[in-house]
Amino acid sequence: MAKVSVIIPTHNRALLLCRAVDSVLKQTFQDFEIIIIDDGSTDRTVEFARGSGDARIRYHRNEKNCGEGESRNAGLRLARGEYIAFIDDDDQWLPEKLAKQVALLDAARPEVGLVYTGYRRIDLDSGRVIATILPEARGPVLRALASSNCIGAPSTVLARRSCFVQAGGFDASVIFGIDYDMWIRIARDYEFEYIREPLVLYTVHGDRLSTNTVTVWRGKEAQLERYEQFFAGDRKAFARYLLALGVLRCYNRELRRGRAAFWRAIKTNPFETRAYFNGLLSLLGGPAFIHIKELKERIGGALRAPASLFAEYLPQRR
Repeated sequence: MAKVSVIIPTHNRALLLCRAVDSVLKQTFQDFEIIIIDDGSTDRTVEFARGSGDARIRYHRNEKNCGEGESRNAGLRLARGEYIAFIDDDDQWLPEKLAKQVALLDAARPEVGLVYTGYRRIDLDSGRVIATILPEARGPVLRALASSNCIGAPSTVLARRSCFVQAGGFDASVIFGIDYDMWIRIARDYEFEYIREPLVLYTVHGDRLSTNTVTVWRGKEAQLERYEQFFAGDRKAFARYLLALGVLRCYNRELRRGRAAFWRAIKTNPFETRAYFNGLLSLLGGPAFIHIKELKERIGGALRAPASLFAEYLPQRR
């Protein structure tokens, strides 16, 4: 039985899928199985998956297009490994990724359920490195998750199977941020660890759902009540979440609703000074708000922008 089950959900990306699978096969740690979940592709995905010639690759085709959540859950049901890893079909792993994560998780206390790594954001067309993101949150990370999707790309994660069992699998009803939703539920019961190296190449392109800022905003809005329950015992954590939500609303020119989120953050935690700052900044108007936030990010200002929860979804300059 394989130590690690690597789950790859895919839909009509046969060429990119080949690249992702190849990066897994080139891992220095080789005790794994690959489970390809084909969510109703109409391209040559099935030909590639069944013709690979590697016995470690298993192929499952959904009877109909089920979406990301059901596809990930299908992979979990088929997985045999002690540890679970996901890689998106358009991402790649560097060769040492699994070896370093498995070694860390093997040596960790049982309370540590998940290990993640840094990653590089790569433009698909040019191959240019847009940004390098390194992890910062470890141990009990629920408060960090309130203001920042500290995991970032799901392809960075290696977790114990028990994490997903205890969390009840992915919630297919979540329209956007289904991975972030899972990390929050795992963080209620487990501690996280990280490897502070960029061991994943995260591809940025127009087909990626996370480039649709409006979709992100609507998804986060729909989840607000759920997260309020998660953070009910931690006012600082929920204030941070409201702060990030307000920033995203302002990026979408929803300035009045953004200020409402900032005001609610202040009422939740009056010492969250960034809510005051961003509320005042929003009075300058949408273009000025965005320009100043981007300027502050570039110069690394003392008042760091609290939009890191949504950073990968905000417009990128090319």
